[in-house]
Amino acid sequence: MHIDAGEGRGIRAVVGGLCERFADAGIEDPAADAELIVGHVLGVSRGRVQALAVMGRELDGAQLAAVTELADERARRVPLQHLTGRAPFRSIELSVGPGVFVPRPETEMVAQFAIDELLAVPDPSPLALDLCTGSGAIALSIAHEVETARVLAVEKSREAHAWAARNVAEWGDGRVELRLGDVGDLDAGRDSEGVPLAGRVSVLVSNPPYVPEGMVPRDPEVRDHDPELALYSGADGLDLIRVISRIGLEAVRPGGLLVLEHAEHQGRAIRELLSADGWRAAATHPDLTGRDRATTARR
Repeated sequence: MHIDAGEGRGIRAVVGGLCERFADAGIEDPAADAELIVGHVLGVSRGRVQALAVMGRELDGAQLAAVTELADERARRVPLQHLTGRAPFRSIELSVGPGVFVPRPETEMVAQFAIDELLAVPDPSPLALDLCTGSGAIALSIAHEVETARVLAVEKSREAHAWAARNVAEWGDGRVELRLGDVGDLDAGRDSEGVPLAGRVSVLVSNPPYVPEGMVPRDPEVRDHDPELALYSGADGLDLIRVISRIGLEAVRPGGLLVLEHAEHQGRAIRELLSADGWRAAATHPDLTGRDRATTARR
């Protein structure tokens, strides 16, 4: 996309031009992406971009060139977070890029179930287990919002683990232990002090891969840029959830909570799966759009 200097370098005009281009490209919220790209180049918030536009501020030549380059990539449906290198999640901001699943707003609700539970348990230092941690979004939100919690986060992908390690260094506060490995290896798992996990976890939370094999995501940002390891899990999308259910029965303390993110139409199958395994009070919860998004159960 080329922005002609003759058309003006005013932020209002630039944002307007980006909005049109992004809308034509099928981007869901073109105004937000346009303002965030300009804000990234200027090093300011989206709100500040809006204020500068009202004030009639202009971009200089270098800023305009940087905005144009990023806008061209975004119009090709490269995820905005890959372009900025950052992804906001609840009250923190994570480093992300190629090789790691970009955290979504709907997962913030999944983290909320875990956070509420940890704030309510009487344990002075409750233990949470985050499986398939990806960028570390859920684990680090827990550590950031529950000051007494300790979190063990597990990720199989080396690329995603590298991003999570960067985020743990920034946000972990010394209370998040990050492991590289398969969740299936946690059957006889131990914490960093060598104490077995069995029966000690207050909350097991996971946003696992849950897309059925053969069901290709519609959005190019997901289909072409999110790692396959973070998306697909067997013919019905529930293969890893079956493993997590089994592991959780060993790791979670009696009365402890399991929280799973999943696709809109998987709630009933997951409730039946968990109940058959021995979990209690399985319940599915909608996100803010009204779509079933998470299922919880008690040990």
